[in-house]
Amino acid sequence: MKLRLFLRRLTVSAPRVAVRSAMPWPLRWVILAVVAGFCAAIALWSFEFGKEIAGLDQGTKEQLAQATAENAALQLQLQKLTDERNKAQSVANTADTILIAEKAAHEKMVEVNRQLLAENQQLKDDLGFFEQLMPASTGNAASLSIRGVQAEVLPSGELQWQVLMIQSGKNPAEFDGRLELTFTGVSGGKTWSGVLPDGAVAFKVKQYGRLKGVYPLPAQTNVRSVTAKVFQGTTLRAVQTVKLQAPAR
Repeated sequence: MKLRLFLRRLTVSAPRVAVRSAMPWPLRWVILAVVAGFCAAIALWSFEFGKEIAGLDQGTKEQLAQATAENAALQLQLQKLTDERNKAQSVANTADTILIAEKAAHEKMVEVNRQLLAENQQLKDDLGFFEQLMPASTGNAASLSIRGVQAEVLPSGELQWQVLMIQSGKNPAEFDGRLELTFTGVSGGKTWSGVLPDGAVAFKVKQYGRLKGVYPLPAQTNVRSVTAKVFQGTTLRAVQTVKLQAPAR
């Protein structure tokens, strides 16, 4: 029996038992990580050493220097374009300022032209007024006379009046006098008359003069006539009455 057991142990199928010390799994992973890191470091060193031997690193440095030079050139070109842009913007702003100034000057000229046209029209109206009212020369000595009285009711209800006075003769002396106006008509169905609120209007005339003003009419008043009187001191020099063709209101 013992012999069989001994022979069985000598055969291939004999059971074998090995006794080993157990290692913790965390320690095994740490050892594997250290080995892998060491292998990676060796591989990286081999790669860098191979690039240096092959001259690839030198080419990379040259490309980097070339890229740096190109970047500097592009920065210089960008600065140049920026300066040109700023100069063009300054020119555009100057052009806008000139355009605004020219527009303002044009508007001012238009306004001045409008005023000149209004003054020209006023002069034409005055000339027409004078031509209608001035009679033929009589050859008398220099004296002041009333050549025309006009009156019209404005949309505001006020009565606008004007009186033209002329001294006949050549180079007459200055006439110093006053003008009194009397308005007559109907107010509220009754006879009505009125004078200027401030009384007579003082004036001085060398050759001719035109006085005008606005008279505030009372409510529901129709003016039928206007009488103008010129006094020199207490002496009545001229008088004229005009009748209005249409009622003032």
